[in-house]
Amino acid sequence: MKKTVEVLSDKSALIARSLDLILSKLETAIEQRGIFTIALSGGSTPKPLYEAIANQKLPWDKIHVFWGDERYVSPDHLDSNELMARQAWLDRVDIPAANIHATPTLEGDPAVSAAKYEQHLQKFFHSAPTEFPSLDVVLLGMGDDAHTASLFPHTDALKVCDRLVTVGNKDGNPRITFTYPFINAARSVIFVVAGANKRPALAQIFTPVADDFAYPSRLIQPQGELWWLLDAEAGLELQS
Repeated sequence: MKKTVEVLSDKSALIARSLDLILSKLETAIEQRGIFTIALSGGSTPKPLYEAIANQKLPWDKIHVFWGDERYVSPDHLDSNELMARQAWLDRVDIPAANIHATPTLEGDPAVSAAKYEQHLQKFFHSAPTEFPSLDVVLLGMGDDAHTASLFPHTDALKVCDRLVTVGNKDGNPRITFTYPFINAARSVIFVVAGANKRPALAQIFTPVADDFAYPSRLIQPQGELWWLLDAEAGLELQS
């Protein structure tokens, strides 16, 4: 694993750097494999990043979009990660509908929805049930409790190591989430983190020894590249 930590001057610089990095990975992926696969994160931090991507002139037919996690709500619900990404980016560009691989959330049973998304991923990547296919980029945020995707501290989702997708739990509310082994199969994992409230969690993530199940972002150790992009408020204590 190649790990890179960058602390940017402010949130605008953080978004600009995130955009540059994603565009670089996109160019390489299309040059080498003909397509670019990316899993999106939710939350407020990546919204301006998605808006910036929408303003680019890109080969949209070669870009395939997935979600690393999703709240168990309908796609038109205000809490939906899909809705946010569509409004900020996907509905503003000519990306083919078939290239948008939304998380199923209308089955009435989160376990059924998780299995359905896993089957879709296996079909897309032509992977066997025992294989973890490699996305080009998995974009992640991090909560002040050190959760990422919908992998929350001390929850059952952290124990799932033989699936691509499982059911996460946030205060009794189900989520659909990639498992950490699937995230770790990615060619590049990019954390985009902003805010001083993230410093205590980051201190635990970057310390040599801590409880992975208390600080789930520690479990993200991809086979490819790991990027931590932080604004100055989040990364103050990590600057050398």
